[in-house]
Amino acid sequence: MYLPPQFHSKDPAHALALMREHPLASLVSTDDEGFPFVTHLPLHVQERGGALVLLGHCARPNPHWRYLQARPQALVTFMGPHAYLSPSVYPDLARVPTWNYLAVHCRAQARLVEEPAAKDALLKQLIGDHEPPYATQWRGLGEAFAHKMLAGIVAFELEVVELECKLKLNQHRSESHAAMYAQYRQGNPDAQGLARWMERLGMVPAPAHDTEG
Repeated sequence: MYLPPQFHSKDPAHALALMREHPLASLVSTDDEGFPFVTHLPLHVQERGGALVLLGHCARPNPHWRYLQARPQALVTFMGPHAYLSPSVYPDLARVPTWNYLAVHCRAQARLVEEPAAKDALLKQLIGDHEPPYATQWRGLGEAFAHKMLAGIVAFELEVVELECKLKLNQHRSESHAAMYAQYRQGNPDAQGLARWMERLGMVPAPAHDTEG
């Protein structure tokens, strides 16, 4: 992606936070005619000895797993919070609107996970991310049901070989930060998410919290 230096985060903690807080990714590879094919799916981020691996699955009728098998290189994108930026945040009028956003792009190498026990373990990673108590219900559904459900999906691992993280938050326009932060704190959930990232990046002081006593 286009990555101006002022928006390029080289801190892997930023990318990891975005991928874990916004796990619905876009998995992109090419179909048999060479045209981009996209599947939107949640991915579990796993760190293995300094490397990143993304775990996921798709329905067996989805042809994407066959494309990954034939052409294992893929692109995975994660979109974090994003919001409109009004030119009213600047002290002068010679400004135009823009859109702020946070994104991670991963070039990855795919490997199918076909053994039922390995697929079950992969699913438990996703359950652990989103609803840990469901693991008990899943175990209680019985072996025959679990086998049927596992047969209906194709699981895969995506080993990240290149990662880019873009934090587009008007970092190079410090004169806009106070007003931008005030607007985002009063905005929709995405805008409020950007306000929290401004705090995380030290662009503005975090608000004081009331304490008792």
